[in-house]
Amino acid sequence: MTSPVLAIDHLVVRYPGCDQPTLDGLTLSLSPGQRLALVGPSGCGKSTVARAVLQLLPPGSQCSGGLLLAGQEPGRLQRPALRQLRGEAVGLVFQDPMTRLNPLLTIGDHLGDTLAAHRPRWRRRQVRERAEELLTRVGINPQRYGSYPHEFSGGMRQRLAIALAMALNPPLVIADEPTTSLDVAIAGQVMGELSALCSDAGSALLLISHDLALAGRWCDQIAVLDQGRLIEQAPAQQLLTAPASPLAQRLVAKARQREGAQSAMPAPSPALLELEELRSWHPLPSLPWQRRWLKAVDGVSLRLQRGETIGLVGASGCGKSTLCRALMGLAPVRGGTVRLEGRNLLALRGQALRQARRGLQMVFQDPLACLNPQMVVGEAIADPLLIHGLASRNQARRRARELLSAVGLTPAEAFENRLPSQLSGGQQQRVAIARALVLEPKVLLCDESVSMLDPEVQADVLALLRDLQQRLGLGLLFVTHDLSVASGFCHRVIVLDGGVIVEEGPGARLLSHPQAAITRKLVEACPRLPSA
Repeated sequence: MTSPVLAIDHLVVRYPGCDQPTLDGLTLSLSPGQRLALVGPSGCGKSTVARAVLQLLPPGSQCSGGLLLAGQEPGRLQRPALRQLRGEAVGLVFQDPMTRLNPLLTIGDHLGDTLAAHRPRWRRRQVRERAEELLTRVGINPQRYGSYPHEFSGGMRQRLAIALAMALNPPLVIADEPTTSLDVAIAGQVMGELSALCSDAGSALLLISHDLALAGRWCDQIAVLDQGRLIEQAPAQQLLTAPASPLAQRLVAKARQREGAQSAMPAPSPALLELEELRSWHPLPSLPWQRRWLKAVDGVSLRLQRGETIGLVGASGCGKSTLCRALMGLAPVRGGTVRLEGRNLLALRGQALRQARRGLQMVFQDPLACLNPQMVVGEAIADPLLIHGLASRNQARRRARELLSAVGLTPAEAFENRLPSQLSGGQQQRVAIARALVLEPKVLLCDESVSMLDPEVQADVLALLRDLQQRLGLGLLFVTHDLSVASGFCHRVIVLDGGVIVEEGPGARLLSHPQAAITRKLVEACPRLPSA
């Protein structure tokens, strides 16, 4: 009988300063070639499993129980032997590849250093040949051997991270949320390449993900964690269609709710936001007499009415985020018209423009990008009122408490004095929404505002946005790379490609009968839950 690549037996991990263990008696094993997905709510211990396997726990952590990696106990090895085991027995693919890539090293240097460290007898020519072979396998032209990480797109950097992980044909590959920041088409390509490389090398794959549909597409088994314990493990198809445990049932139900059909269109009403032939172009390096432009948004027209949600989808670089930044005045506008409640924003200047722009607010993908880490959340929400001179400090504080309650952070007094780092990801996003609402906007621009959240929190935030929309009559422009989310949440979906609209209509129709080539590509790449 083949020995497991990874064997975890009643593993307990307790971080320093924590009363409760993060992993509480976890038992799990992976055989060669097996593909297992670890899923569960935020804080359930998924990523701690990877840290424990690699012995990358914070100093002072307590770890007990059994842990065998490729037949060895990592916790008992001296540093040189542990470093050797980490390099050769496990390939690790991170959520953000830039956390592993050195910006001062070329692509070739990254691969060459890894190979030379573990294959010291190889000649330079052998190292170069293996590095170029790996680049070719992950879809990167070997001519980019001398390029630097910042010259690569996010998808290409993730491909490089996979090449690094597979360089030594490790028996185990751990992929921790490897596609969260990628659009659905690139995510499908990246997972396909990772899966093929694992198959060729006979490597086991441990996929850590909050995306149940992604887990079901690429893994044979799914294990559900909660509070550091294994709640349920079953074949992927079985768990997604007939989950046994209450937690798995809730996760699957939330995921199906996210993919569910949107409610009927709101009754016709005057437009809140109208775009006519909007253009946002960026100058490219060129000779003065040969002016060249990157036409990120090139003639987009749309009409958003009160209570309506329009989804913007497309591959990376299609112009989705640039469109939002142009509306917020954060990207150049080279032509067209933007009307908010009938007023042309592009014709306004100074105080009149500042006042009008309060009607447009943005919710970002990463809430920490718009929250001051040194400012408590009550002050962060109240701050726009003070900046615009719309309230006294006491009035702004009261309004901040009202909005904390409105976004479900109750009692408000328990949250207003916390720093963003003291909140969960879902709570941070609720604070970001409250901050966006404090100026009483007419339109919210949501730029990938749920893509980093686990299914339960994602469904909760989407439900919150729906509720706020119905109560406040908001118009939502919802940017996402996930067509299934757009189909379930938006009244209409617009597909962008090369800065222009190539298709639009109800999300369900786009999923079932896509017309444009890019829409078909997005639908094919979009993981969906199997029918129950």
